[in-house]
Amino acid sequence: MSTTINASLVKELRDATGAGMMDCKRALEETAGDLDAARTLLRERGMASAGKRAGRATTEGLVGFIVDGNIGSIAGIGCETEPVSKNDEFQGFAERVLRAVHAAGGGAVDGFEDERIDLVAKLGENIVVVGADRFEAPDGHVVAAYAHPPANKIGVLVELNGGTEELGRQLAMHISFAAPEWTSRKDVPADVLEAERSIYLNSDEVQSKPEAAREKIVDGMLNKRFFAATPGGALVEQAWIHEPSKTVGQALQDAGASVVRFARISVAGS
Repeated sequence: MSTTINASLVKELRDATGAGMMDCKRALEETAGDLDAARTLLRERGMASAGKRAGRATTEGLVGFIVDGNIGSIAGIGCETEPVSKNDEFQGFAERVLRAVHAAGGGAVDGFEDERIDLVAKLGENIVVVGADRFEAPDGHVVAAYAHPPANKIGVLVELNGGTEELGRQLAMHISFAAPEWTSRKDVPADVLEAERSIYLNSDEVQSKPEAAREKIVDGMLNKRFFAATPGGALVEQAWIHEPSKTVGQALQDAGASVVRFARISVAGS
C-alpha cells in the first residue's frame, strides 16, 4: 500500500533541498514519508547525476569579480547553455562562491561541492567552478578587474605596483583580449622556449637561409611570433590594445607602473 504524501511535506522537502516538486514527491513516496531519508535519497541521486554529467563541456557561464580597496577577488562558474547561465539559482550560486572567495581565498570553493552537486541535479547540466583567485596587495599597489560584457564569460584580475585604477582596468581589458600565458619572457619555462626555438630553427623558412644567419632569424621570429603573440606570449611584450604602436611594457613604464600578477578566467576555455 502506497504512502499518501501531503503537499505541505513535499513543500518542506523542496524548500530544504531546492529539488523539483515531482522529484521531492517521488523521494517521499519511496521513503514512506521519511523526510530525512528522502533528503538522503535526493542527495544520492544528485551525486549520480553530477557523475554522469561531469565529462560534458561547459562553454557558458559567468565570471564575476569584487574589488574593495587593495583586495580583489575573481571567480568563474561554468555551465553548458546560455539559458542556465541566466538562471537565478545559477547566478545566486556564482555570487555566493565569489563572496566566499573574497572573504577567505580561492580554497573557499571546496566548501561548495555539495551545493554544486545539488545544482547539477536540479538544473540538469554540468556545472563547474572554472577558477577562483584573491589578491591582497600592499600599500602603493593597485588592484583592478574587468569582465568582458555583455556575457561576462571572460574576466581578469590584476595587481600593479604603481599606476592608477584606470590603468589597471585598461590592463585587465587588454589581458581579457590578448590572453597572455606569462607576464614577461623571463617567466617562460626553459624547456618551452627551447622547444619553440627548435621548431623555428628546423622550419623550411629558416633552413632555406644561410646557416650563419639562422640563429638571428630565429631570435627575431621568437620576438614577433612567440613572445609578442596574441593569444599567448608574454604580457609585457604584446602590442598594447589601447595604443598598438607601444608594447604593454612601454605603456606601463610610461605610467610608472609594473605588473605584479594577473589572473584570467574564461568559462569558454579561450
